[in-house]
Amino acid sequence: MTGPLADDFGREVTGVRISLTDRCNFDCVYCHNEGLGDTRGPMEPSDDEMTADDVVRFLEVVEGYGVDSVKFTGGEPMLRQDLEEIVERTPDSMEVSLTTNGTFLPGRAEDLKAAGLDRVNVSQDALDPDDFAEVTKSGAYERVLEGVKAAVDAGLDPVKLNMVVFTHTAGYVEEMVEHVADNEGLQLQLIQYMPELTGKPEWNVDIERVHDWLAEKADRVERREMHDRKRYFVGEDSDDDTGGMVEIVDPVENENFCANCGRVRVTHEGYLKGCLNRNDDLRSMGEMTRDEIAETFEAVVANRVPYYGEYLIENDDGEYELNEKYLGTPSTAD
Repeated sequence: MTGPLADDFGREVTGVRISLTDRCNFDCVYCHNEGLGDTRGPMEPSDDEMTADDVVRFLEVVEGYGVDSVKFTGGEPMLRQDLEEIVERTPDSMEVSLTTNGTFLPGRAEDLKAAGLDRVNVSQDALDPDDFAEVTKSGAYERVLEGVKAAVDAGLDPVKLNMVVFTHTAGYVEEMVEHVADNEGLQLQLIQYMPELTGKPEWNVDIERVHDWLAEKADRVERREMHDRKRYFVGEDSDDDTGGMVEIVDPVENENFCANCGRVRVTHEGYLKGCLNRNDDLRSMGEMTRDEIAETFEAVVANRVPYYGEYLIENDDGEYELNEKYLGTPSTAD
């Protein structure tokens, strides 16, 4: 085993994020499908999805490069009936986490825990069924609550609730913060809306106002090295001795965020990409032999650049524009 690979900017890759499918039983209005755009098709499995063997082979190869964590995503990864098998076959050296909408956690959370799942993120953008349905185009609110409880009961705690902050949900932030502070086993991850991936800039809100509000409300604040994130701890001085952690993921026009990124992403079709925001750097792993995986992984890491501050640079007007050195960069996905 070698140490982690680093790109030309000194950023070591220690984690991978693998989309297991682009299928989903929700239709969230903000979805960007891991940066690929809304590509969701029929709910039936397609031939282009990586098999369990493909996924495990990839993980076994990158384990040799010092990768010590994997997050399985989608689409909705729990639409994969072989998810428990994939988790169980993931190398023991890796922390395994999952991002899901939670509807399939009842009845499967315990099996996933037994298979080796360490943590779970559940998308929950509101605490009211009608508000939830407006954002997700789903009537599965109660099922999601059952899924969160099932995950906590199975020992997958703390369960991190993912909430995208944009015009539709900004008014729900305060009650969601209070919700995690009052319920043991829950944390909250507020995710900045990314208009460049969804094409709706009018839905954007000023994430700094959320930071400022939380800074005033929090009992203490910590900085997390990954992506230079801030964590706010609220309600710790309450009489019932609970309290909750709230973390903000704010990548938009954030050079510090990009400078601390240590992840490579894998699409459900078996392409590697070095950045969520870019699809001009997709690289196929071909027939996915171990040599092809290793070669592709090394090439993708070598090709990684910070999106803000390098791929996009700030002009004299304070706006970000494409760096001329990347103009006409050919796609490697063909």
